[in-house]
Amino acid sequence: MKDANKSNRFVPRLIFWELTKRCNLRCAHCRAEAGDVDSSGDLGLAEIRHVIDDIAAHYKPIMVLTGGEPLYRDDIFDIASYAGGKGLTIALATNGTLIDEHVASRIRDVGVNRVSISIDGDNAASHDGLRGIPGSFDAALRGAALLRDAGVEFQFNTTITRRNAGEMAGVLKLAADRGAKALHVFVLVPVGCGAQIMESDMLSPQQCEDALTWLYGATKTAAIEFKATCAPHYYRIIRQKAKEEGRTLTFETDGLAAVTRGCLAGSGVCFISNIGDVQPCGYLPLKAGNVQDTPFREIWEHAPLFADLRDYNKLMGKCGICSYRAFCGGCRARAYYETGNYLDEEPYCLYQPGCAGEK
Repeated sequence: MKDANKSNRFVPRLIFWELTKRCNLRCAHCRAEAGDVDSSGDLGLAEIRHVIDDIAAHYKPIMVLTGGEPLYRDDIFDIASYAGGKGLTIALATNGTLIDEHVASRIRDVGVNRVSISIDGDNAASHDGLRGIPGSFDAALRGAALLRDAGVEFQFNTTITRRNAGEMAGVLKLAADRGAKALHVFVLVPVGCGAQIMESDMLSPQQCEDALTWLYGATKTAAIEFKATCAPHYYRIIRQKAKEEGRTLTFETDGLAAVTRGCLAGSGVCFISNIGDVQPCGYLPLKAGNVQDTPFREIWEHAPLFADLRDYNKLMGKCGICSYRAFCGGCRARAYYETGNYLDEEPYCLYQPGCAGEK
């Protein structure tokens, strides 16, 4: 078989690895429904190393070590060091509350390239309200400060909901003031605990449109990298805005947003669960295979689920006829939640293709 990087244009750019579902917080929107749970079924260090060997032999993705709370694992630094030694770029996704000076130093010393810390508001009341534990906001900011002092690059990740939609400018300022390299804003996805708060917390299609349009404008003056995540229709919005402004979208003017697709689930991104299930992303709970039974490379290259997601001609509803479908793709997880069909249309996109005045 030819090398995958040459024979297959769909190469994994990001692999999110849920190392455990254990966590010290009780987040209202948690994808993993993490908490004080039994971790006996988590893949062991030897199994994880074996899968890392398989991945690194064929691909060189960014590997995001996540959870739950990955710092709950006693062997987290062994995992990070081993993956980095195999040539993978390592990131760590944490709630930040377990980071002390020793942990910050270990994160630096094992070669973690960037840490993402979840911050869900510009004040303690908003953040702690979503995270479920009083004091988690201050603890997360303390963890960020310790990473900064240790010379570790970090970013903030924020899930936008009706509760905190008015705080995004404040969160952006907070991120810049605290020394974060980036702020990534996630639109709520109805999976795990997130499904339980959709009715009360999910932005309407119009509110999503307004928030993402504001974000586009804010990226032009932001002091740090500022981007939308799990919001593929943002990639339609930036193209509409560029057209209105009479300019061409380029990497120099708009960064990676100009040269990548909105939804990369199964085409540039995938997720490995704590028990080894391989999914298109952490928000789409469909199994393409399990690394305990099948080599990662075989799953990535041959899973029918991934083949479907890579063919935007299979998209249905308004996504199937949209002129922006190759740039956007719609959120496959929100489509799956809404109708049970992961190829159906994105339910939280306001845009109506084919209408008079379509831009």
